Order: sequence, then structure tokens, then C-alpha cells
Amino acid sequence: MPGPIGLVAGLGMLPVRVAEGALASGREVFVIRLKGFEEPALQDYPGDTVGLGEFGKLIKTLNGAGCRDIVFAGNVSRPDFSALKLDFRGARLLPKVLSAARQGDDALLQTILKELEAEGFTIRGADEIAGHLLAPSGLLAGPEPDEAARRDIERAAHVAREIGRLDVGQGCIVCDGLVLAVEAQEGTDRMLARCAELDLTLRGTPESPRGVLVKIPKPIQDRKIDLPTLGVATVEGVQRAGLAGIAFEAGGALIVDRIAVESTANEAGIFLFGLEPGK
Repeated sequence: MPGPIGLVAGLGMLPVRVAEGALASGREVFVIRLKGFEEPALQDYPGDTVGLGEFGKLIKTLNGAGCRDIVFAGNVSRPDFSALKLDFRGARLLPKVLSAARQGDDALLQTILKELEAEGFTIRGADEIAGHLLAPSGLLAGPEPDEAARRDIERAAHVAREIGRLDVGQGCIVCDGLVLAVEAQEGTDRMLARCAELDLTLRGTPESPRGVLVKIPKPIQDRKIDLPTLGVATVEGVQRAGLAGIAFEAGGALIVDRIAVESTANEAGIFLFGLEPGK
């Protein structure tokens, strides 16, 4: 009988849905609540709180709970490394972490994952535990993208892949062929908020939408962690920015609370479109 899933959780509903998916499949869940990023909806699950610099405590806690499979899910901001409270293992790992952090988020996460794998843990993707979250292909909601939107999708997908190769971000907004924003450390919601402040000559409005948001996994990333995630807030941000729709890679994005996301998109007249990988 396999032990519980070790869910290393940040904020948001994604780790909640992963926990529910694990229980539905018959697996127990042990939640590692990252200090400063504890999701209230996970408070009733068995688990413990671990600081971002407490790598030794993380390993000891997971082993003590009998966890061999680990899932990372939820929003965690980059810490101030100079202010981290480190245990002995955390202090030993810090030089590697600092070196990787200068290269980008994927390099940083890879360093942490390799250390955990060296301890005998297996890293599982959120989609392995909660497969219903994985985005399908084709039109999910809203109107079919017109020719202008399809051209914008193609352009935004290309740009998103290029910034992904540089470990910058996963998203891009394009309107009438013009790149309005690319995602970096601020995340999708703030990128959309920036777009909503642009002059109306550059973008659409909720009443007359133009342009698209495209979210694509970084070509360099391990897809077991940090897949693009879409939720109701994403759709609402797209509407405020006056965009016509959202495109994402089928099998390369997670949709949290899909029924609510699709309903919100349909009400707003915003399309949700799953691209075939590589398109």
C-alpha cells in the first residue's frame, strides 16, 4: 500500500484540487504548508508547516509521514534569500539555490527537485494526481476565434515559447499582431492588469474585445512542476483588459474549477481554446 502523497503547497485552489483528487483516487494526503504561503482551505488536512529555508525539516517531515511521492502546487513568491531562516541542510543547499535563482525560476525549481530525488522521493505532476485539471484541445467556451484572433494566437504562442526558452515566463498578450505584454516575475494577473491600463488604441474593450492571452509551458521546463494554470480570475482579468480570448497548450495547462471557468468565459463572450502541442 503506497504511503500518502506529500503535497508541498502554496496559495490558491490548485493545491486544494490536487488534494481532493488524491483522496478521490484512494491516496491519503500529507500537506507541507510553506510558511508565509499557507492556504486556509488546506488547514484541515494532516500535515506540518515548513519554512522555505528549512530543507532538512522538509525531508525529515516527509520521511516521518511515510511520503515517497511528492507534488508541488500553489502560488509561492520568490523569497528574499538574505532573510531566509535556514536549517543545516538549507544552509548547505543555499549556494546551489542562489546560483540557480540567477538563471530563472525553472533552474531554481530543478535544483530543489534534484535534491529531493537524490533523497529517494519521486516527483509527481499535479495532472498525475488530478488528471481532470489538464486542459483539453479545441474550443472549450465562448465564440470560435476569428481569423484575426488566430493570427494573434500564433504570434503570442511563438513569443511565449521564446521567452520560455530564456526561463522568463509562460504568457504573452498580442493584439492585432502587436505584442502588448509578456509575463515575467509579476505573474499572469498583474500582466493582465498592466494590459488593462494601456491606451484603447492598442487593445479592445469588454464591449468590443480584441487580442488574446496565450499561456504555454516553457520548452525547457520539467512538466511535473509549474504548468500554466488558468482559473476564474484569469478570465476576469482578460475581460477587464478587453481581450477576446485565451489560448493554451492542450495537455500543457491546468484549469482549476473548469465548470466555473467555462461559465465565466461564456457569460463574458471570451473564448477558451486548447492548441495542439507545437501549434
